[in-house]
Amino acid sequence: MALQCGIVGLPNVGKSTLFNCLSNAKAQAANFPFCTIEPNVGVITVPDERLEKLEGLVKPERVVPTNIEIVDIAGLVKGASKGEGLGNQFLGNIRETDAIIHVLRCFEDGNVVHVDGSVDPIRDKEVIDIELQFKDLETVDKRLVKVKKQAEIGQKEAKAEYDVLNILKATLERGVSARAAELNDNQLELAKTFQLLTLKPVLYVCNVDEASVVGGNALSERVKSAVAAENAEVILISAAAEADIAGLDTYEERQEFLQDMGLDEAGVNKLIRSAYKLLNLQTYFTAGVKEVRAWTIRKGMTAPQAAGVIHSDFEKGFIRAETIAYNDFVTLGSEAAVKEAGKMRVEGKEYVVQDGDIMHFRFNV
Repeated sequence: MALQCGIVGLPNVGKSTLFNCLSNAKAQAANFPFCTIEPNVGVITVPDERLEKLEGLVKPERVVPTNIEIVDIAGLVKGASKGEGLGNQFLGNIRETDAIIHVLRCFEDGNVVHVDGSVDPIRDKEVIDIELQFKDLETVDKRLVKVKKQAEIGQKEAKAEYDVLNILKATLERGVSARAAELNDNQLELAKTFQLLTLKPVLYVCNVDEASVVGGNALSERVKSAVAAENAEVILISAAAEADIAGLDTYEERQEFLQDMGLDEAGVNKLIRSAYKLLNLQTYFTAGVKEVRAWTIRKGMTAPQAAGVIHSDFEKGFIRAETIAYNDFVTLGSEAAVKEAGKMRVEGKEYVVQDGDIMHFRFNV
């Protein structure tokens, strides 16, 4: 669906190292600021154990996972909102993404320089927040000028926009991101049309040392406390350790490394799933002997809309969706057994697809 998460942070916090682990792309990872100038885009496979179970039951010719796009955006610095450090370009890259993965350095290492000379993730977070808020405030002010006269003469749509803009302006002027503004559902939908940077959902990644990857450390605990009111997820990852894991040749070697660290799976897997959730996405499956495939849809999509992800003709000519709950399929072991047990459902145009549904669409164009 071409939805993107942008990885942001100050220079040298581990963004490009993390991106490389995620995508196996070759983003330059160097020990100096601005080593990433053009945004690197990686298409990331979303790990899903359900695909493996379906493969074992159906034994298809091929398996196709779903994916999302991750963008490695160059490090922001103070003054970015005024164009400092290629700020306009970087902020433009963020604007094009659908959600933000904010990487914060939570490790000490004298061999890795920090742009501000010391390690302080809360200060780093505030630098990024302030620059994004300044840019949003500029956007809001410009838009207010455009709609003010129309709102004052009573144009209904302009008045609604004017009211929302004033709420956002007051929020931003308090040094609070737009996502925390008190808006009702209709106002929030209107606010989304303004393309504000701080309205995008955010996931915080604490880049910790290897010893802290399970329980965290004092720096990551400060981050959790600082963002507690934001209703945002915080995850722990050691980008350096993830790079070491990615460099191992065999699955067995990688699993042994993870066990030594006290982990069940690589941190990047958790990050990818969290990013998928952050984008408000879910998965449905198609399963046959030719192919078992995962499909990405937005939560709340109806059966015809989900069918349209496969092909627009499926949505235009939608008749019905033969649907099996994932748990029913796995428990009973096959489509035939599901049918025999009366667990296959026939759903119409109003059906809202659930995560994990196994679907077969009937259509006529």
